[in-house]
Amino acid sequence: MSLLHFTWIDWLIVAAYLGFLLYLGFRGSALNRGSAEQFILGGRMLSLPGFVAALVATWYGGILGVGEFSYQYGIANWFVFGFPYYIFALVFALFFARRVRDTGTYSIPDQLYQRYDRKTGLLGSVLVFFNSSPAPYLLMLAILLQVVSGWSFPLCLIIGALFSMLYVYAGGFRAVVRTDLLQFTLMFGGFFILLAFLLSDFGFEPFLSTHLPAMHLTLTGGNSWQYILVWFFIALWTLVSPQFHQFTLSAKSPRTARNGILLSILFWFVFDTATTLSGLYARALLPDIAQPSMAYPLLAEAVLPTAAKGVFYVGMLATVMSTTDGLTFIAALTVGRDILSRWGGRSDDRSITRYTQYGVVFTTAVSIMAVLLFPSVIDLWYVIGTLFIPALLLPLTASYFPRILISSSATFIAMLGGFLVSAASFIAGQSLAVDAVPHYPLGIEPMYAGLGISVLVYGIGILRRRQ
Repeated sequence: MSLLHFTWIDWLIVAAYLGFLLYLGFRGSALNRGSAEQFILGGRMLSLPGFVAALVATWYGGILGVGEFSYQYGIANWFVFGFPYYIFALVFALFFARRVRDTGTYSIPDQLYQRYDRKTGLLGSVLVFFNSSPAPYLLMLAILLQVVSGWSFPLCLIIGALFSMLYVYAGGFRAVVRTDLLQFTLMFGGFFILLAFLLSDFGFEPFLSTHLPAMHLTLTGGNSWQYILVWFFIALWTLVSPQFHQFTLSAKSPRTARNGILLSILFWFVFDTATTLSGLYARALLPDIAQPSMAYPLLAEAVLPTAAKGVFYVGMLATVMSTTDGLTFIAALTVGRDILSRWGGRSDDRSITRYTQYGVVFTTAVSIMAVLLFPSVIDLWYVIGTLFIPALLLPLTASYFPRILISSSATFIAMLGGFLVSAASFIAGQSLAVDAVPHYPLGIEPMYAGLGISVLVYGIGILRRRQ
């Protein structure tokens, strides 16, 4: 499946990007000889520019899914995948950033271990590992490799996974931040170049309004408000996002973290505007695409000349790879430090670094298996969000706000109950599916069921504490 046709100039641009990425990653490893805090958090010295570039690039990886949604529903892409995330990012900046940075912990599981007990910390570590899975982004990376190479999907998956793993394994957190600075620049540059050609060739108005379905220019895109509300709940992911916590813990100060998130919201707004506009042009120019997820590659093939096409492709790669390597490192840290090191009784710097490197290999292997099991970006997002957000949301939030804190035993029950109820409802719905449409018990989405149990346990726990 080769959708983009490259000249040698385009291939040279791609090769230069990948080569420079490895150089930055391994240069980070040369500077990373030291304590576990250096390997995991860069010595907690992340400056404002580095914070913004890393968070913006790492939190925005679903470029093919964004292309698909904007192609099908127009500016609803911004309202569904942008606006609710801005709201919860603002909440995190104003109410969480200082509290998270002041804890002095290393990760979300570390916070759970310190605030609760060992069994709650261990369960939280397992949940955070899966919540940090880079599997959806490895899937998109494999697809992007396939559309230019024509190689088999399994081969592209393995190549993409191994490439992303190399510099994360060697360089740790510094390698992730250094490569994110490059990828931040490329992801914006690629879409700005695409829009420059589109605006030059076709203009803005009246071209779009006369070539698009009317619903593409409405906030909902023709979807029901109930459907939109589901995505607003999924945006709660922001509050338990491993990326937000990890970069906040790595910032020079609470002020750096707060201001960095506020600036990141502005950059996400700009990038969402660029990607949504690109999706609108794709629908206007190519109204009969069989695979909407290929909207951006096909649009680039249709309108971009040599060199510009290579730069845009590199921008898409950078968008996906920045999230892939960031989540790979966070999941690896969870396995290495929060499970193997803590429960193995070896907590010296050398052991933590080595265990985290083992975690990189383990995370990559598990993610490859997840992609082969769920070869759909939307399915992977849905499964991860449905199963793990209900279990983590209240226990993690309460760990920073003592007024809603309940006992460790009750927290463990809320966490385990939220996960098990969501999982049971999901499995039941899938087993009762008709024409691939799941039928969940009582017609309730699994996420709502899991959140309901967690809220119930917390309500009882707070009442008992007050009595």
